[in-house]
Amino acid sequence: MRQLIQRTLVFSLPALLAACATAPTGVTKNTSKTFKTVVVDAGHGGKDNGAYRRFGGAEKLATLDVANRLERKLRESQLKTVMTRSSDVFIPLDRRVAIENAEKNSIFVSIHFNDSRRRGIHGFETYYHSVSGTELANRIQAKLMTIPHSANRGVHMANFRVLRLATYPAVLVECGFLSNRREGGEARDAEYRELLADRIAEAIIEQRYGPGVYHASAEAATQPQPPSEGPGLAPSTLQHD
Repeated sequence: MRQLIQRTLVFSLPALLAACATAPTGVTKNTSKTFKTVVVDAGHGGKDNGAYRRFGGAEKLATLDVANRLERKLRESQLKTVMTRSSDVFIPLDRRVAIENAEKNSIFVSIHFNDSRRRGIHGFETYYHSVSGTELANRIQAKLMTIPHSANRGVHMANFRVLRLATYPAVLVECGFLSNRREGGEARDAEYRELLADRIAEAIIEQRYGPGVYHASAEAATQPQPPSEGPGLAPSTLQHD
C-alpha cells in the first residue's frame, strides 16, 4: 500500500506542478483608476488571419488599423502606450500575455472583430475576466453604443487567455461582425475605423481621468503607417522574432 501511495505521488506531482504553472491566480491588481500605461493588442496577425469574410476582409488587418489609431489617440492624451504588435506579424497568445503583464500600473485592451455563420447577426460585444475589468468593459461598450445604428450584444465575462492570465485589468472588444454585410463593409472604411478607435479611446480616458477630459483628434481619418521602432512598442526582450 505504501509503495502504491508513493508511486501515485510520483506520477501526480509533475501534473500538479504543471497545472499550477498555467492556472490563473484569479487575483489582479486593480489599476483601473490609476493606470499610466495602456497595452493595446491588435488581435491575430501574420499567419493567423482571424475571421476572413468577403464583406469585411481579413480580421487581422482591421484589428491592426483600429489598434494603431487607438494607440495614437491615447498618446495624444498623454498616456504611455505599448502595442503587442504594430505590423502584420504573428504573436502567440503567451507572448501577448507576457507583454501585458510586463507593464506595471497598466490596463490591457484587445481589439477584435466578430464572425458568425448567420449574416444577420451584428453588434458590439465587450469581454472581461477579472472584476477589476468590469467597469472599463462597460464604459467601452457604452461609448460604442453612441455610434449610429449600433446593436448592443452586451458585456460578458470570458475565459480568454489574454484576460484570465492578466495581472492588471484587461478587456477584449469585438468591434462588429465581418460576416454581416453592413458591419463588414464598415470595417473596410477608414473613417469608420477611426470612429471605433475614437470611442474606445474616449472610454479609456474617461476611465482614468473622468468625463469631459477627452478631446477627439482633428486629424483626418487616413490610414496610419505603423512605426517599426520607437516609443509605444513592446520592450525589446518581448519583441517578436
